[in-house]
Amino acid sequence: MSDSFRLGCSLCTISFRHTLISFEQLIEFARVHAFNGMEVWGVHARHLYEERKGSRMHLPEAAGLTVSMISDYLEVGSRVNFPDTVTRCEELLTLAGWLRTRRIRTFAGRRGSREVSAGEFEDTVRQLRILGDLCMDHGIDLLVETHPGTLADHKAAAHRLMTEVSHEAVKLNMDFLHLWEAGDDPLESYEQLEPWVEHFHLKNVLSLAHCSVFQPHQVYAANGSRQGMVSLADGAVDYRRIIDRIGSSGKFASLEWFGAEPGRMLSGEIGWLRRRLDRLYAPAP
Repeated sequence: MSDSFRLGCSLCTISFRHTLISFEQLIEFARVHAFNGMEVWGVHARHLYEERKGSRMHLPEAAGLTVSMISDYLEVGSRVNFPDTVTRCEELLTLAGWLRTRRIRTFAGRRGSREVSAGEFEDTVRQLRILGDLCMDHGIDLLVETHPGTLADHKAAAHRLMTEVSHEAVKLNMDFLHLWEAGDDPLESYEQLEPWVEHFHLKNVLSLAHCSVFQPHQVYAANGSRQGMVSLADGAVDYRRIIDRIGSSGKFASLEWFGAEPGRMLSGEIGWLRRRLDRLYAPAP
């Protein structure tokens, strides 16, 4: 099996959101621990651009790393000021060009698929198509994340949304845990959604009862609960089966750790993931 089909592993800069660390130190950490890329949080991307926009951002490439994605939030739906969303999208496209990435991550609104009216669903579809046109003009893919409280909050909802949007630049960032949280089998979900899947998020939790630790008000609060966040190998979602299935996809997967001691945890996580991939790529006896 060619290494060109091997899963790429990205470090999420958001893991270090409450840590005093420079971008250069993050690059060095990713390089030393054999990550292939970095997923840059939108907040970090904006600050970097304001500090260094007079020069090209070449540091990740110089370290042999790809910026796999910018993760941000574009407001869509019936209750938003969509011209502001278009302006924000244009700003993100500038950042994407500067960081030399071809993916921007967003959410499909802030209301679950079972909560929205037919009119709001249609508005969201129309707006995602407009944003898709903007992104396509710049050679960028807009990735909608499978996430609770959005129009891609379970397998069938994500499938319906992608089918209705039907835009070659609008794809999916698949978060296996959130699909499992919704009651869907992660691998069955991947089989159904694979035509649109462009990127993965990997994280795990001790049990279904602990999934609330990933709610935004917990994640972004420095003193938010981290109880139940565990390594990929030790949680309720079976990542051994998942990695064995997606390991030859040639796509990028980000290790999305939101808990304490990100350096220690992520060095262990990338080690486990590398060993799993090495088994997949081991030559036949």
